[in-house]
Order: sequence, then C-alpha cells, then structure tokens
Amino acid sequence: MGETVKIAISPVIQLGGSLFTPNQLVQIGKILGTDAKVEMTTFKQLYAEVPIEQREAIKEELERNGLEVNPAGFVTKSLIACNFCKGAEEAGLETATTLNKAIAGIETPTPLKIGYAGCALGTSEPLIKDISVIKMRDKFDIYVGGEPKGLKTSFAKLLRSGITEDQLIPAVTAIIDFYKGHAKGKEKFSKFVNRISLEQLQRIAD
Repeated sequence: MGETVKIAISPVIQLGGSLFTPNQLVQIGKILGTDAKVEMTTFKQLYAEVPIEQREAIKEELERNGLEVNPAGFVTKSLIACNFCKGAEEAGLETATTLNKAIAGIETPTPLKIGYAGCALGTSEPLIKDISVIKMRDKFDIYVGGEPKGLKTSFAKLLRSGITEDQLIPAVTAIIDFYKGHAKGKEKFSKFVNRISLEQLQRIAD
C-alpha cells in the first residue's frame, strides 16, 4: 500500500445529536473498502486511513452521503454538541451548526475539543472540553480550559457570560487564533489558559 493519510469523518449536527445513520455506516464501509483502518474516537469522529492520492475522491463521496470530512490530528475537532432535547430552535441547533462550520478542522498546536450545550443541563459534558459554549435562554456563556484526561481532571472556567449570537463565533475564533499564535510548542490548551490567565483571554474574546 502506498502513502496514506488520516481523515476525520463526522455525522452532521442535528436534532437528536450527532448520529451516524445505519445507511451512512454501510456507505462508509463501501467507500473506504474492506482493508481500511478505521478508529473510533472519543469526540464523535471516525478516523480512517486512506490512500493519499484518493483522499479528495473519498472525501467527496462521503460528503455526498451527508457526512462531514475534516483533517485528523492537531486540529479543532468537529463541534461536540448535545442532543437538542429542548428542540432545534430553543436549544440553538442553527447556531451550533454555524459554529461547527467556523471552527472544525483549524490547525492548532494540540487537538482542540469544542463543546456546545443547548441549555444548563449540559448533556454534552461541556465543562470538560477545551472551549465550551452553553446556551442560556437567548444568550451564550463561554467556558475555557477543561481537562478530562489524567488524574488531575479539571472543569472549564467561565470566560464570558451573556453574549449574543452575533458575538459568539468571533469570540470563539479569536480564542483559537490567540492560542495558535501564543502557545509554547505543543502546549495543551488547559495549560495555556492557566499560563496566559483568564483575564487576558477575556480581553481577547471581548
């Protein structure tokens, strides 16, 4: 086999959560072939190794089947969203979809997990993500610096509260850009937040 590259395959964000349909799983198997190496990740993506010369053709075929394809590795992952149990409009499905398009696949010093919860129930476990957005009625709160791994897990800290939908994506992308520009090597985002300070990040996201 020639040179391969990993791609990240995700279901679209929808009412009921980010779910692969049975037909999509069948199509993934057909498109990738029986010899493909596929890995299930903890952030609702499938990693697949594909021949580098076939990457674009495979990406197009997967997208025709209603799937999202992004780079794997040191990038922002597809938005890890809740199940929108309060309904698409009330829980902000459209906002989550727009946010996902803005952040998925951006190269970063280390892999970055961004969570979204449509209410304070937080069923997507937003407080253990690097960056989290929680919808509170018609406004949004942003949390940063959650750390789920290791024996010293920690919850994300409140960065901004009560921001509008128009302010949301510029604030999140500003945080990502600042991290890209100021991280020390492969510095984990939670360590970056502690080093830079919450106060400085608040000014960046303002």
